[in-house]
Amino acid sequence: MRKLANNELGRMSIADFKAAEKTPLILVLDDIRSLHNIGSVFRTADAFLVEKIYLCGITATPPNKEIHKTALGATETVAWEYQKNVLDVIASLRSDGVDVWAVEQVEGAVYLNDFEPEEGRKYALIFGNEVKGVSQEAIQQCTGSIEIPQLGTKHSLNISVSAGVVVWDIFQKNYTNHTR
Repeated sequence: MRKLANNELGRMSIADFKAAEKTPLILVLDDIRSLHNIGSVFRTADAFLVEKIYLCGITATPPNKEIHKTALGATETVAWEYQKNVLDVIASLRSDGVDVWAVEQVEGAVYLNDFEPEEGRKYALIFGNEVKGVSQEAIQQCTGSIEIPQLGTKHSLNISVSAGVVVWDIFQKNYTNHTR
């Protein structure tokens, strides 16, 4: 076994990324405080060809050197847009036929391992504030809620970790035709 060199990884150029077929997945970051979390989500979105990221509320926007530290250029590849009000984003997405799901621990949530995305449908995932999570107002406007099953004492994951887990799970369930 030999570690691959960077030039052996088959990395896309920025132009190739922008032209590539995207995973029909949109991420909505609402009131995310940590610039490093924002950058990490951009990197995850780049890795799995996520269609777009909406940055809402107090969530900072690129260009920002602290976001760049963890995004490592993914803010140049992944489409993104700032919208002040997450409820407006949810309403707009739903009117466009997008299934909008909160990633949160709520009554009646679907465990991630039981969530089966339908082929041909577009999904948006809402990730909320590091302390308060997704707001109740946003949850009430969503199609449903996805919960990551957890067994330890905390029952809490960092938002960038949650995004990585959920995006990977959905990607591998329906969109694995994107291999290198």
